[in-house]
Amino acid sequence: MTQTTLNLPRGPVMVDIAGCALTEQERARLSHPLVGGIILFRRNFQNIQQLRALTAEIRALRSPHLLIAVDHEGGRVQRFLDGFTRLPPMSVLGEAWDQDQDEARKLAETVGYVLAAELSACGIDLSFTPVLDLDWERCAVIGNRSFHRDPEAVAELAEALQQGLGRGGMMSCGKHYPGHGYVEGDSHHLMPQDDRSLAEIERDDLVPFARLAEAGMGAVMPAHVLYPSVDSQPAGFSKVWLTDILRGKIGFDGVIFSDALDMAGAAGAGTYVQRADAALAAGCDMVLVCNQPEEADTMLAALLPPPQPKLAERLERMAGKSRAEDWQRLIATPDFAAAQAVVKQLAMSKDALAGPQVGEAH
Repeated sequence: MTQTTLNLPRGPVMVDIAGCALTEQERARLSHPLVGGIILFRRNFQNIQQLRALTAEIRALRSPHLLIAVDHEGGRVQRFLDGFTRLPPMSVLGEAWDQDQDEARKLAETVGYVLAAELSACGIDLSFTPVLDLDWERCAVIGNRSFHRDPEAVAELAEALQQGLGRGGMMSCGKHYPGHGYVEGDSHHLMPQDDRSLAEIERDDLVPFARLAEAGMGAVMPAHVLYPSVDSQPAGFSKVWLTDILRGKIGFDGVIFSDALDMAGAAGAGTYVQRADAALAAGCDMVLVCNQPEEADTMLAALLPPPQPKLAERLERMAGKSRAEDWQRLIATPDFAAAQAVVKQLAMSKDALAGPQVGEAH
């Protein structure tokens, strides 16, 4: 049977799928007008050949194609392994920064390049990276995913990694705005609270977000964290944080993706429809509904998003602009192999790959 490509604008909802190929029910869900993207997990990956076939099938469903995203940062958060270069946690780059700042910038750019090019060769549009949270040595779920404690070091290394992502055909997505590193709790399981003042957060945690926004960051993902000195709503549901500060004060005009609405840190906003309503009303462009296909269908049937005149333009910026086949040829070159060798050496650092996967689907 020949598949017909739907001419349909991208909507403001990102969903997931259960396995390594699309079911008929999932094709129907992905064809819903409110859907604009899909996030892949480790459960969706067997090998590179299968992944390329899956992304080609997803891309053929609609025009413009659905954005295809993944959490693929390095260290504990790398969804695709077999056939991919193992990526170091960002703390390894922070350690390099303490030894030689110029060399650390080069290493960060190389990591971003390898990360993005390998995903681009498999038809992936974006990875939700880099982590811009500071390492306050308080938050286990962030831990070595953070570059450094110093906001200037985080900004410099993340900007270099962002440049590498761009060289690999991919825009960046800074997370978890305005900073998840100061709280002890894991927002996958509870609602963490950060009692600092706005001035304190601006002095430290907001520095990397402001710097990367100025340098062309493509997207931001807010934290499911409550900052009661600033607003009574968690950042991902806060018009103060998203519209007034991020859009207004910082001047960011890229995509704002919600963090996953199935996380415990989002549960206080109510049902999935209410969570999506609250996130979109606060200023999110796209909401993520993961691991709950029935809830996704219920939400898609009931959600009435607000007007989003910039949605199509913002989402188009996040879409990969080159064909996967072009990247496949590039990653087979000796020059790319040299870049891979640099990254592999970094990933062999002490404890670089230790610890459980973060935020993985059950």
